[in-house]
Amino acid sequence: MNPYLELLRRHPLIFFHLVTAFAALALGLFMLLRRKGTPAHRTLGWCWVVLMTATALATVFIRDHRLPNVLGYTPIHLFTVLVAVSLPMGIAHVRRGNVNGHRKTMTLLYVGSCVIAGLFTLLPGRFLGSLLWGTPMTGIAS
Repeated sequence: MNPYLELLRRHPLIFFHLVTAFAALALGLFMLLRRKGTPAHRTLGWCWVVLMTATALATVFIRDHRLPNVLGYTPIHLFTVLVAVSLPMGIAHVRRGNVNGHRKTMTLLYVGSCVIAGLFTLLPGRFLGSLLWGTPMTGIAS
């Protein structure tokens, strides 16, 4: 069976997290490369905010008791805190007219929470990394 269909069947929350995270990664890159300040930028920016919020909320319910953790929360969960703090801060910056602060916050949020967290997630031995590298799915209870 396709490993992603198996993931959807066995772990729908992780599948949801994967889909929203990948969509945020792709849309975020598109946003960073496009012209800023346009109506399209604002609309797509709100779509990115929704994707990032959904991705971060999903992580609150995804736990891993194999790695060093506190109640199932591992160091990668610190990126959830980064999103919870930085996303409202980036929105507040632009609403106050601080475009430079908005740009810096959203760029750092993209790099930290999409790129760096994504790389950590795909390391061999992590659940999604195991899918990518073709090793058996382990670590999350059936």
